[in-house]
Amino acid sequence: MRGRYVDYDTGNPRAVSSEVMDRFHFIIVGAGAAGAAAAWRLTSKGYRVLCLDRGPRMEPSSYPSTGPDWEIRKRAEFNPAIAERQNRFDYPVDDADSPIAVCNFNAVGGSTVLYSGHFPRFLEPDFSLKTNEGLGEDWPLSYAELMPYFALNERQMGMSGLVGDPYYPHIEEALPPVPLGVAGARLARAFNEKRWHWWPSFAAIATRDKGGRSACLNLGPCNTGCPQGAKASADNTYLTDALRQGLTIVPEFAVSRVLVKDGVAYGVEGFDANGERHAFHADNIILASSAIGTPRILLNSRNAERPTGIGNTMGLVGRNLMIHPLGYVEGIFAERMDTDAGPQGCMLYSLQFYRSQEAGHKLGYMMHALRGTGPVETAMSALGKRKLRFGSDIYGDFDALYGKQLVVAIICEDLPEVENRIELDETRQDRFGDPGIKVHYKLHENTKKMMVRGMTRGRELMAAAGAVRSSAYGPVRNTGWHLLGTARMGDDPQHSVVDPSGKVHDTDNLYVIDSSVFVTGSCVNPANTIQAVALLLSDRIDERVRQTIL
Repeated sequence: MRGRYVDYDTGNPRAVSSEVMDRFHFIIVGAGAAGAAAAWRLTSKGYRVLCLDRGPRMEPSSYPSTGPDWEIRKRAEFNPAIAERQNRFDYPVDDADSPIAVCNFNAVGGSTVLYSGHFPRFLEPDFSLKTNEGLGEDWPLSYAELMPYFALNERQMGMSGLVGDPYYPHIEEALPPVPLGVAGARLARAFNEKRWHWWPSFAAIATRDKGGRSACLNLGPCNTGCPQGAKASADNTYLTDALRQGLTIVPEFAVSRVLVKDGVAYGVEGFDANGERHAFHADNIILASSAIGTPRILLNSRNAERPTGIGNTMGLVGRNLMIHPLGYVEGIFAERMDTDAGPQGCMLYSLQFYRSQEAGHKLGYMMHALRGTGPVETAMSALGKRKLRFGSDIYGDFDALYGKQLVVAIICEDLPEVENRIELDETRQDRFGDPGIKVHYKLHENTKKMMVRGMTRGRELMAAAGAVRSSAYGPVRNTGWHLLGTARMGDDPQHSVVDPSGKVHDTDNLYVIDSSVFVTGSCVNPANTIQAVALLLSDRIDERVRQTIL
C-alpha cells in the first residue's frame, strides 16, 4: 500500500474534499517532528491516516545552501523567527512582549527542516522535578516508559554519537559521531583542563549512508535545510516511510479549528492554498502543530458549547510556556580554525552544570558548543559591534574574526509559569482571516541568575581554550526554537489540558501529542524527546481506540 501527496494546482483551483474521499481513522494536524512520528506509527498499525500541514512540500534542491546567496535567504524566507519571516504560510506572531523571539518553520517536515540536529534525550530526573526538587510538576509518565521509544526514534532518525556518556548510560546504539574537528578538539582540551564533563554531540545526522540518505559532507549551515539529506528531518525519515504505508498528506492546508459536537471531535475545518474553506472528517483528531500552533487551534475552536476554546475549561490552554533562554559566549582566537565547516550545532556539549546549585540558583544549564558563522553574518555582527571599519582596514578587521570564532551556548532550564503564555491576537489576522497570536513571556529570576553564572563559566572555558578575548550576552533574541508546555499533560483535569494518553480532558476523540504536552523543559534540546513522546502517545491512543474502529 502506498500513500500520496494531494498537492494544489493554484492555476486551476479544485476542491480538496473531492480528491480525498476516504473515511479516515485519524486526522493529524501538523507534519513536523511529532506529527510525522505519529503518522508513521499509526499507519504501521493499519490505520487510515490523513496528515494536514499549513506549509508546503519542501524541495531540498532549493535549500539556501545550494547557492552562494544562502546567508541572504537565511535572513528572508528561511528566517527562523516567524515574526520576521512572515511568508504566506505563516500566521502573525506578536512576540514584542518577550525577550526571546518565537522561532519555527511551517512546512512539511516542520521545524526539523531548519533545526541543527542536536539530539540528546531529556534525562531521568527531568520527569519527576516536583518530587526531586519541589519545583513545577511531575510528568504522568517516566523516563523508563520512554526508553524504548527513545531507542526506536534514534534508529528511525539515524542518530550519530558516541556511546558511553555517563549522563546517558542507556544509549547503546549510534552511528559514529560527527568529527570534532580542530575547533572541537581545542574546546575538549579546555574542558579537560577545567575537569568538567563534555561529550561529542548526539546528532540526528547520518555520518554513514543510511536509508537512502547520504552521509554528511560537513557542508555546514544545517539550519538552512540539508540538501544532502544527511540531517534527519521529519520529511526524509518518518513521512517517507509512512507514505509507503498508506499515509495521505495534504500540504498547504491551514487548519483553522477543530469541529466538535456534543463534546466529541469529528473533524477539522480550514483553508486550502487558494483560500477555499474545506472540512475533513475522521474518527479521531490529533493535533501536532507545535506549542504555539496547537494552542492557537484549540483557542480558535470556540463555539457556543466552548466559548473560550476547546480544552480550555480551566483556562490553561496556552499557559505554562517554556522557551529555553539562551546565553551566548564567544571566544576569538588568534589562529584560523575549522569553525566554518561541519554541522554548526553538533560538536560537543557539557552537562557539568545540569544540576548546579551555584550562585543561588536552582536547576541548571547545558553548555553547547557551536561552530562559527558564515562570512555575511560574521561581517554584520562585527559591524553591529563596531569591530568592522570601512576603507583599507576592512579586510584586516574581517580576517581577525572569520574562521576564528568559537561559541558556547548556555541553554537554561525554564520553569513553567502560568503567566508565560500565548493568546489569540484579534488585531492581526492571517491571510484567511484567522487571528494571530500574542506571546507573553518573562524570564524567571532563577533563570537570570543561572544565565549569568553560565556565561561566567563559559568565559572561563574560553580563557582555558586560549581565546585572545571573549564576550557574552543573553538572552539571545532569535533563539526561541524550544517551545514547550502550552497544553500540559496530567492526571488531574483541574491542572492540565490533556491526560496521559494525550486526550484532551474536556473533549472526546481529540488528542495532542506535540511539545505542548510537556510538563517540564529540561535544559537540553527537545527534538528527540518530542518524537519519543509522540511515539509513546500514539501507542496509548492505539490502545484506546483499537476496539472501536478496527
